[in-house]
Amino acid sequence: MKFCTFRQQGEEQVGLVSADEQTVFALKELDASITKMEELIENYSSLKEKLEKQADQLTPIPIDRVELLAPIPQPKHDLLCVGLNYRLHALESAKFAGREYQAPKHPVYFSKRVNRAVGPNGTIQAHGDVTEKLDYEVELAVIIGKKCSKLSPDEVFDAIFGYTVGNDVSARDIQSAYGQFMFGKGLDDFAPLGPWIVTKDELSQPPHLNLKTYVNGELRQDSNTSDLIFDLPYMISELSQGMTLEPGDILLTGTPAGVGMGFQPPKFLQAGDEVICEIEGIGQLKNTIS
Repeated sequence: MKFCTFRQQGEEQVGLVSADEQTVFALKELDASITKMEELIENYSSLKEKLEKQADQLTPIPIDRVELLAPIPQPKHDLLCVGLNYRLHALESAKFAGREYQAPKHPVYFSKRVNRAVGPNGTIQAHGDVTEKLDYEVELAVIIGKKCSKLSPDEVFDAIFGYTVGNDVSARDIQSAYGQFMFGKGLDDFAPLGPWIVTKDELSQPPHLNLKTYVNGELRQDSNTSDLIFDLPYMISELSQGMTLEPGDILLTGTPAGVGMGFQPPKFLQAGDEVICEIEGIGQLKNTIS
């Protein structure tokens, strides 16, 4: 199933997206207590059967008549992120930083501040007053489905609700100047997510999905999640050893090669640019730099 958050007539709602992605059904018709995505995730096991039996009784709304928002517009916690998790991206990052590449022994974890996530077709503020090196990063975003800790790798997929597309927008000059990721990746609008969440049963375990990024129609990133250095069971199990994960928590799993800083000369984003991040089996996340 695919679930979205949308706005219609000023009201934010949670919706079920039709298989052909042309229609959305407001879940408040099925259960009035489901007002935000986290509530759906927490109650999904009990709602799933009702959805399967009664979805055809809900009122269809053409998807082009609603405004799609980020699936989780205001995450309860900062996003959990993993850097340098595709080998070729780690190589291009080392080259940009002027250092020798060394294969990581451990994942590079960091958090990404997000006041409100940008949704599909939303705008990303360029922050031209503080950065001149704005960059994109397509990433598979994992949505945690239940409260859990100290998971074994074999238990990880049972704890996942689903997946969406993320764009880990980054200010490379701030990253370089401060020597850490938090500030350069945590500016307002730097967490686009969408267009919806695809439940885990729709994809293979682990998901082997093609990822692509287009900037103004030019293909920049083109890879597959099978190239992750550290896979989902490893990362989520490791994080859960010391962190309690909760329904609606989001993990960005890393980006492949082809980011703007990897080109010679670099191809950083400018106001007016259109960025499309696409993941096979999930959809496209399209945003404009403003």
